[in-house]
Amino acid sequence: MAKALRNIAIIAHVDHGKTTLVDQLLRQSGVFRNNQNVTKRVMDSNVLEKERGITILSKNCSVEYNDTYVNIIDTPGHADFGGEVERVLSMVEGVLLLVDAVEGPMPQTVFVTRKALSLGLKPIVVVNKIDKPGARPDFVINEVFELFDRLGATEEQLDFPVVYASGLSGYSSSDPDVRSGDMSYLFEIISKYVPKPQNDSDGPFQMQIASLDYNSYVGKIGIGKIHRGVLYPSMDVALKMGESGPVLKSRINQVLKFSGLDRVSVEKAEAGDIVLINGIEDVEIGITIADPLNIDALPVLKIDEPTLTMNFMVNTSPLAGKEGKFVTSRQIRDRLDLELKSNVALKVRETDDDTVFEVSGRGELHLTILLETMRREGYELSVSRPRVVYKDIDGVKHEPFEDLTLYVDDVYQGAVMEEVGRRKGDLQNMIPDNHGRTRLEYVIPARSLIGFQNDFMSITRGSGLMSHVFREYAPFYEGSLSNRRNGVLISQYAGESVAYALWKLQDRGRMFIKPGESLYEGMIIGVHSRDNDLVVNPVREKQLTNVRASGTDEAIRLVPPINLTLEYAIEFIEDDELVEITPKSIRLRKRYLQEHERRRNRNA
Repeated sequence: MAKALRNIAIIAHVDHGKTTLVDQLLRQSGVFRNNQNVTKRVMDSNVLEKERGITILSKNCSVEYNDTYVNIIDTPGHADFGGEVERVLSMVEGVLLLVDAVEGPMPQTVFVTRKALSLGLKPIVVVNKIDKPGARPDFVINEVFELFDRLGATEEQLDFPVVYASGLSGYSSSDPDVRSGDMSYLFEIISKYVPKPQNDSDGPFQMQIASLDYNSYVGKIGIGKIHRGVLYPSMDVALKMGESGPVLKSRINQVLKFSGLDRVSVEKAEAGDIVLINGIEDVEIGITIADPLNIDALPVLKIDEPTLTMNFMVNTSPLAGKEGKFVTSRQIRDRLDLELKSNVALKVRETDDDTVFEVSGRGELHLTILLETMRREGYELSVSRPRVVYKDIDGVKHEPFEDLTLYVDDVYQGAVMEEVGRRKGDLQNMIPDNHGRTRLEYVIPARSLIGFQNDFMSITRGSGLMSHVFREYAPFYEGSLSNRRNGVLISQYAGESVAYALWKLQDRGRMFIKPGESLYEGMIIGVHSRDNDLVVNPVREKQLTNVRASGTDEAIRLVPPINLTLEYAIEFIEDDELVEITPKSIRLRKRYLQEHERRRNRNA
């Protein structure tokens, strides 16, 4: 007897426990052996995902519970990877909406919920982390209901089932006071409330590709749900992108399904199945694969437009080419072209300069993840400060605005509100949680958020939580928005940094460098304590004299330098500065390295 089939996606705000919950569903459905050593967040298989503790790419797996076969898609929580969320929701009939039992709905909860409701999906609300101190399930459910109502949910969508769970401890129930058990209640709710896929296996074959993978043995792998008909290995098919696209003929090599975390080759797949196919080199996201005698293309998947752009350019610093393997504009162009094949929310435009590419994405995290991936692959390049993407609507200049939510300790609330007010944030709501913290909700121009993360973490001594999500394009705010308050320390000479020189410069500001680092003229070595740029000499040796007396040498004690991460560097720089990225180093520099060039450009 064929097992009943359910296709679900797990959606939530970042860090509300999606991947941990999937771990428990896999474990309790018998995917892992009892004695098997399983890493935490097993679905976050990407190296960057493991390091950062976030989901970047959607992942598929499957579990079997009683007589039900469940395809599960774990989706990213960050709005920067919303392109992933939008695509995978087209493959499922239901969603599990996870909400933290303390925090309640957050900006990205709103983002992913809006996508699910607009597709007509009926969510199952899972109040996760129910065992957390300060859990307030009644408040969270009321907030979710109000959110659904605000987003225009139908009567059926408003009548959502609720599951109380702890993904970490592995139990679920209809009772918010539960503190033990297993995930059987959640499995039962999925079987009961998630609709079966429409099983139109008798019609002509049709499926749409929603995600791509790559394997060096078989090439491109397309992932999607069969909408109609039956699929076999070695079957002849036609490919068409939307109503107006050209028709291409091809043949499928293998057909695979998900079994736990593995992919298994099958001899047949039917309507409703989520499958992987290979052998088609022209496969792209959004393309319809159909019976050659009945080519009926599905609508192309709609993806939100990018809101942020940066220039990726060939590295031209005096240290260029010493640490990277791929350094030319052709190599950078080829790598960006490859990224475009699977990263549909990314846009790349060539400029008048052959060595500069304009790369647009959904946010800073979206672009910095790409840069971090490239540098680990051996690429070397320079990037400019991020800029927002403007739109001309009915002859009026519009800019992107974001919903910003901040969780701060009450002691830092005044300073945070002053800084956000300086950046033209419009306070919408202020909610104290009675535990010494306050939730602040703002609408703010997206360009005001460039560089805000660093200031926010400094103000809150690292204790604040910040999240933001695209809201809308609105008329351009004419007023000037604040930039970095401090100037920078710029190296006057090339050479190796000297401990004595850095020690003498310490009262001028904080350093980015340690003794013994290679420097060049125009390189930024630190943050000035004042608001102007200062050219300094970090390679100066101590002058020795003929007269030496005991006790005259001063002890050199250096303050540890600022840890220069990629995100920090990109948020820190101004329009006349660049970040130099290599597999081994992240450096800051002025766009024009020599002082007379900077002066001439400033006066131009």
